[in-house]
Parts: sequence; C-alpha cells; structure tokens
Amino acid sequence: MDSLIIRTIVFFILTLFFIIVSRRALLNPRSHGFYRFFAFEGITFLVLHNHPVWFKQPFSLQQSLSWLCLFFSIILVIRGLKALRTLGGHRVRHTSPENLTFENTQHLVQDGLYRYIRHPMYTSLLLLAWGAFFKLISFETIGAVAFVSLSLFLTAKVEEVENVKFFGPQYVEYKRSSKMFLPFIF
Repeated sequence: MDSLIIRTIVFFILTLFFIIVSRRALLNPRSHGFYRFFAFEGITFLVLHNHPVWFKQPFSLQQSLSWLCLFFSIILVIRGLKALRTLGGHRVRHTSPENLTFENTQHLVQDGLYRYIRHPMYTSLLLLAWGAFFKLISFETIGAVAFVSLSLFLTAKVEEVENVKFFGPQYVEYKRSSKMFLPFIF
C-alpha cells in the first residue's frame, strides 16, 4: 500500500480518537480543550507529513534542531504531568465538564517547571510541533506549525481565563510572576 494512503488512514484514525477524547470540549468553543483539539490535529499532520524523512540525514543541523525540540518536548510533558499529579491534587470541576481528568487540580501548581512557565504541557506540544516541522520545512509545514502555534496560544489564553475563575486572585498573582511558555521570555 502506498505510504501516502497509509499516512492518510492513520491521520483519520487519530482524528477520530481526538474527536472522541475531545467530544465535550468540541461542543464548547469557550473551553480551552476546543482549541487544543486543533493543535493536536496540526501536530498529527506535521508528524505524518514529515514521517518519510524522519531519519534521513539524522546528524544534519536541521535534524539536530528537530531532535533537540523533540527531546525537550518529552522531558516537559513527563515533568509537567508529574507535577500536576503530585502537587495539584484532584477536584472535580462541575463548571468545566469538558476538562480531561488530569487537568482538574485542586491546588494551583507553582513549583518545579510551573514556577517559571504556566503551561509546560503546551510548551511540550509546541516543541513537538516545531520538532516535527524541522524534519522537513515546506510551505505546508510552515502553515501547519503556525496553525499549531496559534492554536496553543489560544488554548493557553482561554485556560487562563478558566483558571482565574477557579483559583481567583492567586492565579492573577501567579500570572505576574511567571511566563506563559518560555522561562524569562514569553
């Protein structure tokens, strides 16, 4: 079977999976999960589109930059999830039924990675997208990585509104003392 056909089938299977996982969020455009769905779609496109060249010239500068982004993406997602689990606790949020289980923290997490950036999980997704993008730069992938970056920015902005409602002034102060995605920068 042709590689493009296989990648297209995989794309549609993963899209179906993301629709199922995000079904409640997709019904509420005011939830951060709505925008995150589109980021997942863009990342899926980037990974599958660039899959044929994933391991070509693995030590070139472009590929090295890609591997670096992908490596830090993995580190951030692991550390971020661990911090949410150990420091955040769990509390059902009846006002946000579209949230995924791990997102419903009881306590505002401000330690570890969260001391420097408010959204290490989204930074992880950004690095994943840019890492996949650097595998093969083309007009299609430039558009896709820009789309993912915008989707994740909107995801974070909407989530911050939700967090101010849930955590109140504590989150407003936290926003003043941390950056959104990149420590000390942005």
